[in-house]
Amino acid sequence: MVAGNPALQAQLQLQSEAAQRLKAQRERHGALEFETLEATPVARDGQVVDLALTRKSKARDLIEDFMIASNIAIAVFLESKGRSGIRRVVREPKRWSRIVDLAKQYGTTLPTTPDSLALSRFMIARRAADPVRFPDLSLTIVKLMGPGEYALDLPGKDPGIHFGLAVHDYSHATAPNRRYADLVTQRTVKAALDGTPAPYTNDELSAIAAHCTEREDAATKVERTMRKVAAALLLAHRIGEVFDGIVTGVSDHGTFARLFHPPAEGMVVHGEHGLDVGDKVKLRLVHADPQRGFIDFDAVR
Repeated sequence: MVAGNPALQAQLQLQSEAAQRLKAQRERHGALEFETLEATPVARDGQVVDLALTRKSKARDLIEDFMIASNIAIAVFLESKGRSGIRRVVREPKRWSRIVDLAKQYGTTLPTTPDSLALSRFMIARRAADPVRFPDLSLTIVKLMGPGEYALDLPGKDPGIHFGLAVHDYSHATAPNRRYADLVTQRTVKAALDGTPAPYTNDELSAIAAHCTEREDAATKVERTMRKVAAALLLAHRIGEVFDGIVTGVSDHGTFARLFHPPAEGMVVHGEHGLDVGDKVKLRLVHADPQRGFIDFDAVR
């Protein structure tokens, strides 16, 4: 379809250039570019047969860049109209000191106070230096930053920054088919465009923001659990097999590793001493509990 349509090719090329410029502008202001490995269960006849990694592509990036730009524009528009709304906020990391300590392990000194631009430059450098381990570094930083939330935005007031995007004006409005906060924002925008009274009071918006945050947290936990269950189901009949993998986490809670294929993660229960994040290791599967989503490995020396 695209190959035989010069006009469509030109339009897509223009959109691609615009998206890249928008992304570059965000990065200049300190927006963070994460890369995490998300494994989606592949089912056939009711059985989990594989875990497929979600791959980034130019098309996905283009859509994402335009959605971010739209969400910023809508937040700015509502502010210009003096309308209350719901903002998407990612506050400055409370565990910034942990991020600083993490950067020191790579020879980088970050400021003692949260600085998204400095963190962005560190991450860009690490992606270039070690692209294989970068997804695990990204995931660690995501966890240390903490979750996002929805907050009431009153005209003239600052509800808080979106630290990951390095912007103060950010809404969620581009996915009303799957997020209620987006639907509420679109209704608010429609009223502002029509010059009609706001569809929600400030108290209602505040309650909706809190509800959406709570429901998002609950849904994230369920999704995380189901991914673990699917991985355990896939591996349950492969006890004793040896896989190639990489260490993804070392803490007081234990040592964790992810297989290269299938990309399932579990705890290293034996032979973990001396392992560090990023180490490539051979792992023997010793236990899989689908009901709890637990996977255990032995490190093979």
